[in-house]
Amino acid sequence: MREIILIQIAGTDRDGLLAGIMGQLAESGVTILDISQSVIHDDLSLGVLIEVPRENESSPILKDLLYWAHNQGLHLKFSPVTEDDYERWVGVQGRKRHIVTVLGRTITAANLAAMAEVITSHGLSIDCITRLSGRRSLANPPAMPRSCLEFSVRGTPEDISGMRAAFLDLSREQGIDIGFQEDNAFRRIRRLVCFDMDSTLIQAEVIDELAKRAGVGEEVAAITEAAMRGELDFSQSLRKRVSLLKGLPETVLQDVAATLPMTEGAERLIRTLKSLGYTIAILSGGFNYFGHRLQEQLGIDYVHANELEIKDGVLTGGLVGEIVDGAGKARLLKSIAAEEHISLSQVIAVGDGANDLPMLDVAGLGIAFHAKPVVRQGAGQAISNVGLDGVLYFLGLRDRETLDQLAGREG
Repeated sequence: MREIILIQIAGTDRDGLLAGIMGQLAESGVTILDISQSVIHDDLSLGVLIEVPRENESSPILKDLLYWAHNQGLHLKFSPVTEDDYERWVGVQGRKRHIVTVLGRTITAANLAAMAEVITSHGLSIDCITRLSGRRSLANPPAMPRSCLEFSVRGTPEDISGMRAAFLDLSREQGIDIGFQEDNAFRRIRRLVCFDMDSTLIQAEVIDELAKRAGVGEEVAAITEAAMRGELDFSQSLRKRVSLLKGLPETVLQDVAATLPMTEGAERLIRTLKSLGYTIAILSGGFNYFGHRLQEQLGIDYVHANELEIKDGVLTGGLVGEIVDGAGKARLLKSIAAEEHISLSQVIAVGDGANDLPMLDVAGLGIAFHAKPVVRQGAGQAISNVGLDGVLYFLGLRDRETLDQLAGREG
């Protein structure tokens, strides 16, 4: 009978421990079947699953290792594993894996207890937990903190729709966001990100800002809200709102563009994505005048939005060309992906309104950002509690891997 033994090692972490442990085991020619290590606040937890050569006995090996570990101040635990148990463990490795991403300003034990209960109740098992956010100082806390944990889980959900609904309920009740994705190759090789502009990349609805200058702010804002909730046809509502801007001087566009606030995390997100070679597009039901301003500022590759008609230096109240509505956004996303030779599974779409749902649906990863309930429910993922750079966590990126951290700035 071959001997299979699980060795669990705990103690204070320091340089050279793994080399020492493996050196002890190497003298007996053991085979490493599995190994996993984690360190929290200099506390080491290391698990090693070994197969002892048939010609050797485990007792001398474990005795020597125990003696060495005692001298190093480490605690050891040995657990024999039967061949049947080992083969049963090997047999489950083909099961589907998913990634659960939990993010918020802070993460509490209550948050994780509720999330883990949902995972367990839907037949999934947690294999690994990774912290993606950086360590947060308590003495000098950041003004806009963010925390993120990534869970690798295995199994197939018994009711994926019910599980997503439960995660959305937790998001609303506890102020955290929970993403759920299949862990496949496409998750690690996304290449194109398509953003809505108004209330996504910028913290404003441009048409509302223009309407304020034209003295029709309240009327246009009411139409905008109804359209974003999906209560009005987008194209008709847009033409109706733009008609109210008739006579507005063209110079107002420049004034409004200079005052538009960027969404929290937008610049950090796009800088990082560009540094990693992503193609970035704006697909907006807003206006290309403002989209092109962002293009110049952020280095965005594609801009598709609506064009205001201007004659003799004033807005006519009309539009030029085809309207970019929800269906148009989806078509443009597909067109850019084809032009860039990118699979739709490698595309990310981010938006907040009902007219973003078509492009969120066709993208491999669709994210509703600070969106209305109908959009959060219709999208695959949602971010409602942190800035736009929370998208980076859905890609599995750690804070230390972002451009800000690589450049030595706070991330």
